Amino acid sequence: MRKKIVAGNWKMNNDLAETKSLINGIQNEIENLELDNTRVIVSPSYVNLSLALELTSANKIEVASQNMHQAKSGAFTGEVSADMLKSVGIKSVIIGHSERRQYFNETDALLAEKMNTVLANELEAIFCFGELLEDRKSGNHFKVVESQLQNALFHLEAKDFSSIVLAYEPVWAIGTGETASPEQAQEMHAFIRKTLAEKYNQEVADSVSILYGGSVKPANAEEIFSKEDVDGGLIGGASLKPADFAAIIKAI
Repeated sequence: MRKKIVAGNWKMNNDLAETKSLINGIQNEIENLELDNTRVIVSPSYVNLSLALELTSANKIEVASQNMHQAKSGAFTGEVSADMLKSVGIKSVIIGHSERRQYFNETDALLAEKMNTVLANELEAIFCFGELLEDRKSGNHFKVVESQLQNALFHLEAKDFSSIVLAYEPVWAIGTGETASPEQAQEMHAFIRKTLAEKYNQEVADSVSILYGGSVKPANAEEIFSKEDVDGGLIGGASLKPADFAAIIKAI
């Protein structure tokens, strides 16, 4: 049975004190919840990963990195390697977030390299992908998503997907004023699962958790999470507020 997952991507937010306060706030909100088949993940900035790991070592919250460089080491100023992340205790890494693609020009080819590095280092990847507004309006959204999966993931073997979580981000529904319906989320998630089954097999398709990353909030979380092929969410802004993040966790 595939896991339900609620992951909070904190992006470039929260200093040391704010990170401590946010984690403690989330812990207080969810300490009495039964989370037997649900994973809760938070993703602070690099400089606060060690603190986050320390604060969550004895509870229900996991910690992931927001990014990782594909090289083992070298003259890559400002970057962080898999070995560095592993040395402080990180086991999961977000790869290919829409903001990395948009602002840092991360291509499918580069993300394929990053995925190779993640898996070679026995880490878990939360792999992000999704179409832009023009793709959705032109009716190319399925084609774009299929291409992103093919180019960055489909060189991998079926067994590798035991270490991969997929996160579908409809970029057109994030901060644009446009809204993706739960039905649209389900439609794309079902398409993603069908694409995996066609490339690999139904077992792979059925076992991979697919998260939705399109402005999930307490008000819409329960309806989105009720869809058959939606296994949770990659949460942005709402993950910065303990009560909101907890409400989304409770919705799943």
